[in-house]
Formats: sequence, C-alpha cells, structure tokens
Amino acid sequence: ILSPKYNFLFIDNMSYPYIDLSANACPHIAFHRGAFEKGARYFGPFPNAQAVRESIHLLQRVFLLRTCENAVYQNRSRPCLLHQIGRCSAPCVGLISAADYAADVRLAELFLKGRHGEVIERLTEAMQAEADKLHFEKAAALRDQVRSLQKVLHRQYVESAREEDVDIVAAVAEHGTLAIN
Repeated sequence: ILSPKYNFLFIDNMSYPYIDLSANACPHIAFHRGAFEKGARYFGPFPNAQAVRESIHLLQRVFLLRTCENAVYQNRSRPCLLHQIGRCSAPCVGLISAADYAADVRLAELFLKGRHGEVIERLTEAMQAEADKLHFEKAAALRDQVRSLQKVLHRQYVESAREEDVDIVAAVAEHGTLAIN
C-alpha cells in the first residue's frame, strides 16, 4: 500500500468502514474497519461510520439479524433485549428456525448488493402467501418490512420526466473550502 508523505486523509491509519456479514452458521451483522477475514462477506466502503451504523440499524429493524458477538450468542439461555424490542429474531435460543434465519440473511445480502426490487418482490410474495394461509399477523409483519424498505428507497429515488442520462454535480464553498460531489 502506498503511503504518501502528505496523505493527510489517512494520517491516522484509519481505513474505510464496511458492513461485515460473518461466516458463521448463523451470521451476524457488524461494523468493520480494517483487514478482511476469510469467509466473511463485506459490503461497502461507506463514506463514514455513521452511514454504516444507520445501515446496520435499518437491516436490524427490517430483517431482524443478530448483532451480538459469537461468545455472547453461544452462551445465551434466553432472548436478549434486542429481541424484546423487535430488532432480533433470537436465533440464539431457537425462536426462529435456521432455515428461516438463513432466508432473512439472504434477503439482507441481496439488499446490500443493491437488488432492492428483488427483495421487495420476495417479501411481497411471502406476505401474500401468509395472507392466503390466513396468517394475518405474519403477513402484517412482512407488510411492515416492505414499507420500511420502500420508505428508505423512496428517500434515495430521483425521478426525471425526460428519459436521458444525467450527471448530477453538487458544489459547496464555505470558509475558503470547496467540496464537490
């Protein structure tokens, strides 16, 4: 790795933040900065740590993935506080089957890969299937997941009446500093 003498951006040896989806049988999602471990899946880089934390919060709320470390996960005898507030499906104590948890992990991975439409389509199909079986509470939970994802995606969507490729440039100058995106 090149370390130029005047590289002031990385003078503190910090690296870009990523989201880490561990390689365990029951993966957990975590904030990661530094060297990559074999087998784990990494998504990013993100512009800053706050963006990673917000993304993890969203994924935890929508897909109910665990965030606890393996040492805590392996020694649980009852669900944690995150399960009680509806942010974890409690795979540590068997409140969700391994297959169902793996399906949630796959959906979260697709979402992180940018395949949002496919995730929403799968959740909508599952919601309809649960409604057809008269499992309305499960269908309502899936509906809430779809709405949460659509709300996040709606914030990021830009629409144009013209069908053309457009580049968007933003520039801000304050206190003698210029930032261009």
